[in-house]
Amino acid sequence: MTEKPVAEMSFEEAMAELEAVVTRLEQGDVPLEQSIALYERGALLKAHCDARLKSAEEKVEQIRLGENGAPEGTKPFSAG
Repeated sequence: MTEKPVAEMSFEEAMAELEAVVTRLEQGDVPLEQSIALYERGALLKAHCDARLKSAEEKVEQIRLGENGAPEGTKPFSAG
């Protein structure tokens, strides 16, 4: 695992590290204090991945399709 700040990670980097955290925790051979630190890092990684996915979904939703099915441009995102 890296000590790269979570906020600087790409979605793929964060997801890979989150998978590594889950694997280590599932093995059950990590001392309690380290387990807590891993869990906290995992929570940060999950929140980061969720935010990156939400941002990507919003961008995709903004794409307008024309009558021929081709993208015509984007429109402002509106929640709801």
